Amino acid sequence: MSKQIQAIRGMNDCLPQDTPAWQYVEQILRNTVASYGYSEIRFPIVEMTELFKRSIGEVTDIVEKEMYTFNDRNGDSLTLRPEGTACCVRAGNEHGLLYNQEQRLWYTGPMFRHERPQKGRYRQFHQFGLEAFGMASADIDAEVIILSARLWQQLGLTPYVKLELNSLGSSASRAAYREALVSYLEQHKALLDEDSLRRMYSNPLRVLDSKNPALADVLAAAPQLADYLDEESKAHFTRLQQLLSRAGIAFSLNPRLVRGLDYYNKTVFEWVTTELGAQGTVCAGGRYDGLVEQLGGKATPAVGFALGLERLVLLLQSLNLLPQLAATADIYLMALGDAAELAALTVAEQLRSALPGKRIMTHCGGGNLKKQLKRADKSGAAIGLILGEDELARGEITLKWLRDDKPQQTLLITDVAAVLA
Repeated sequence: MSKQIQAIRGMNDCLPQDTPAWQYVEQILRNTVASYGYSEIRFPIVEMTELFKRSIGEVTDIVEKEMYTFNDRNGDSLTLRPEGTACCVRAGNEHGLLYNQEQRLWYTGPMFRHERPQKGRYRQFHQFGLEAFGMASADIDAEVIILSARLWQQLGLTPYVKLELNSLGSSASRAAYREALVSYLEQHKALLDEDSLRRMYSNPLRVLDSKNPALADVLAAAPQLADYLDEESKAHFTRLQQLLSRAGIAFSLNPRLVRGLDYYNKTVFEWVTTELGAQGTVCAGGRYDGLVEQLGGKATPAVGFALGLERLVLLLQSLNLLPQLAATADIYLMALGDAAELAALTVAEQLRSALPGKRIMTHCGGGNLKKQLKRADKSGAAIGLILGEDELARGEITLKWLRDDKPQQTLLITDVAAVLA
C-alpha cells in the first residue's frame, strides 16, 4: 500500500463540521463592511518578491525569516503573499484606482508565513482586511476603527476585546525618535537579548515590541515616541481620540504599540483579548500614507486593518459564541421503491425552484425507511418528505416533522411548496 500523503505542517484542512462557523463569520464581515460602502477586491496569491521587500521592509521578521519565496522557470523571484495591504496597493496602482480618488476596499483569502505553528497561528492562515485610500483626515481613521467595533458587536465579542491606540508620527519625527532610542539602547546593550541586538540598528522600534519579560524594565524606561511627535501628527491623534470618544468607543493609549511592518505612520491600533493566551491580538491596523508612492504610485493617504480568521473563529469557539450551525439541509427527501426513486430527483428540482434559499437534500443509495430516516436525522433537516410508489401514483407525498412533535401530513406534491414557503 502506498504511503498516505498528509497536509503540510501548519497548513490545515477546514472540514465540513467546521465550515459553517467560517461561513457565519465571513457573512457577518461581508455584511458589515458593505453597510459602510466598501467594495471587494481580489488579487493573486503569488506576487513579485520585491513587492514585499519594498513595502514590509527587508529587516522585518516576515521578509528575513517567514516568506515562502522561490524562483519560477523564468528566474523571477516570487513569493506567496504574507499579507494583503501591499497586494491591494499594487493592484490599485496598476489599475489606476488610487490617485486623486477615494476608495474603500476589502479582501479576504489565504496568506502564508513560514513560522512555528501554534494555537491561532499557522503557516497558511486566512485574513480579512480593508483599506481606505485618498482620505488624509482623522475621521476616516475613526470610521475604520468604529467599523471594527461594530464587527465585535455583531459577533458578540465586545465584552472580550479592548482597543489600544498609538501614533507613530511622521517619518521625520520617527527619525528623530529613532536616533534617541538607539542612543538609549546602546547604553543598555549588556541587558538586551540576541533578537533586540540584531534589530537595534536596523529596526529599533521593533525592539519596543519585544515579548521578552527580561527586557520589561529596560523598555519601560526608554524614550517615549509621543515626546517626538510633530505638531500635525499630534493634532491628528488628538482629533482621532475626540471622534472615538464621541462615538462611545473605549480605548487605551499604548506607547509601545509600533506594529510589525515598516510602512505605518501616524495612527496604529490593535484590538486585543486575554481569552487566547499569548496570541492576544485579534485585529490590527493603522495609517500608511507613504506606501502608495513607495510602490510606484502618486502620493495617496491610506488607512486599513486586517484580522486573522482562524484566530477569530477560535475566539468565538472558546467563548461559545457561535450559533448552532450543524444542519446541512432544511428538507430531506426520501424515496421508497423504484418508481419513487425515478421521480425523486425531479420532485426535488421542482421544490428548489419553488423554494429558493431552502436547502433540499435528496436521499441517494436506496435502503428501507428506517435507514433513510436515520440519514435524514443526521442531516439536521427539520422536515422530511417521504415519496412512496402508491403515493406517487396518487400525486401525493408525506410530510414528516423531524424536530417537532407534530402529526405527519399527506399532501399533494403540487401543494408542498406552498405549505413550506
